[in-house]
Amino acid sequence: MDPNVSVVHPSAYAIGPRKATMSARNRLLYAIRMVNRIDRRIVNAMSRLGTPIMRLAIGIVFVWFGALKVIGVSPAADLVATTVFFFPPELFVPVLGVWEVLIGLSFLYRPLVRLGILLLFVQLPGTFLPIVVLPGVVFTAIPYGLSVEGQYIIKNLVIIGAALVIGGTVRSEEYARGDTETRSPSREV
Repeated sequence: MDPNVSVVHPSAYAIGPRKATMSARNRLLYAIRMVNRIDRRIVNAMSRLGTPIMRLAIGIVFVWFGALKVIGVSPAADLVATTVFFFPPELFVPVLGVWEVLIGLSFLYRPLVRLGILLLFVQLPGTFLPIVVLPGVVFTAIPYGLSVEGQYIIKNLVIIGAALVIGGTVRSEEYARGDTETRSPSREV
């Protein structure tokens, strides 16, 4: 750094008889430091809040969509009934709705997240079934043009990704509490 150039903090620009000046280079360096500081705070907040908000969002979506199936007003009920034609829809759709509500409630209550992920991964293969059973409903042009129903189905890839991220955090609270002791079978000789 040039010994003739001093870095002056913007607070030095206070009202007074002496006016401090910053070189263009120092102003740029100061601006970069400020942007990095702001960026670090934003990233830290996203890291801290991202997974809990994702759990909340998945929980709300599953409770809401499941409840619509239970009370008989789901716009997806016809698609479900047509896809799973081998079960009576008046029985299957509400049972699926209860299953989805259980998934949602499990994601909303942290100690049950593992159960929610298990229920979700049992349910999700069925959500992709219309791609095989009803391609004319799912696609406008096979294999890339999706109908609204197809988009509704493919968005489940996002749910799978979110569930994997959430599942990757189920032990983080155990580590934070210090419950990291792994139990190995005792060896008796």
